[in-house]
Amino acid sequence: MSCLLAFYGDDFTGSTDALEFLSRAGAKTMLFMDPPTPQQLQRYPDLDAIGIAGMTRAMTPDQMEATLRPAFRALAALGIPHVHYKVCSTFDSSPTIGSIGKAIDTGAEVFHAPFIPVVGGAPALGRYCVFGNLFARMGIGSAGQIYRLDRHPSMSKHPVTPADESDLQLHLSRQTSRRVGLLNIIDLDLPLAAQRAIVENSGVALIDVLYEHQLEGIGRLLDSYATQGETVYTVGSSAVEMALGNHWRTTGRLTAPPEWPTPGRAEPLLVASGSCSPVTAGQIAWAKENGFAEIALDPATIESYLPRALQHIYEGRSLILHTGHTPVASAPAAVLGTALGKLIRQIAHEVRSLRRLVIAGGDTSSYAARALGIEAVEMICPLVPGAPLCRAHAPDSPVDGMEINLKGGQVGAEDYFGKLVEGIK
Repeated sequence: MSCLLAFYGDDFTGSTDALEFLSRAGAKTMLFMDPPTPQQLQRYPDLDAIGIAGMTRAMTPDQMEATLRPAFRALAALGIPHVHYKVCSTFDSSPTIGSIGKAIDTGAEVFHAPFIPVVGGAPALGRYCVFGNLFARMGIGSAGQIYRLDRHPSMSKHPVTPADESDLQLHLSRQTSRRVGLLNIIDLDLPLAAQRAIVENSGVALIDVLYEHQLEGIGRLLDSYATQGETVYTVGSSAVEMALGNHWRTTGRLTAPPEWPTPGRAEPLLVASGSCSPVTAGQIAWAKENGFAEIALDPATIESYLPRALQHIYEGRSLILHTGHTPVASAPAAVLGTALGKLIRQIAHEVRSLRRLVIAGGDTSSYAARALGIEAVEMICPLVPGAPLCRAHAPDSPVDGMEINLKGGQVGAEDYFGKLVEGIK
């Protein structure tokens, strides 16, 4: 096939983030739930890139190994020049859950990679990596304050993988035995040959990025390793897609993206949230104050809320189903996300006029999408950076053809759900 890049996302919302930046660069991209079969790819011809929305951010290292190795082998068999393991822009992970080090080691073995570039910050999302230290804005697509990651009001208190170290060299060294080197912010001004020497002398080469204009040069560096018959395996945030996309636009390998139509108003809007983020909590509070109906779910009995949910929607009110601050120990992402997906599917089956759906929460959304029977999604319009509006391809499911927005916990300003009703950027 003629694809330029394949990415494997560690959760669904992060995968749509990568989908967005490739699509914005003009790459025709399809995001699948699992490695696509040749038969599936025939249904989506002329793709420039493919993605897989994984669930590894919520897995143990052994579970990751069992999941990633066959997936990477399937991608290796396609002969695509670049394969990217896409992680959350705040590098959510630990040695025991969602280990980025495990993904580095597994990919290095499958793709026979002598070194692994790791791109740190993502300026478009308010993530900045300087001398190896990661800083993050409070919220994505907002004007929140910027914090060092280990002092971030949300990420330092993440319920599963709290950020206790902003130095990504140290953070990754806890998860892999490979030496973690650094192409720092000053090194980005060096000639390409000098940059390559630094990368090649590192088992894992962390790459700083502070400004968006630095991404094209990072893309040039990464693409310089894509020689005939070789696959470049890279780890990092969606800055990888931004970097390569910018480079390919500069070199003419990608042409201008299409004009994205404004999707317009869609009411009632259905929102299902398994997020514990204070950013999402503020968005839910705003929505309640602005006419949205709300149902706070008991995770043990989620499917029992169908009659109440249908009543609100039949009344024409946009509805938020959410789990509040349910402790993760009492409702793991697999249980919570699957239950939310089943409830959404029942609602969509009953309300065939439902047009637009939002799922909030990186870990839970991956399981919810699978419970909905989604095979793949494609971007139809950028709305908020990191969370595009997509079209669901879900054969034999009531959500087939529905507009769907996958929102990470940190994404969006306070009026996010109102903008999703209006369909405005």
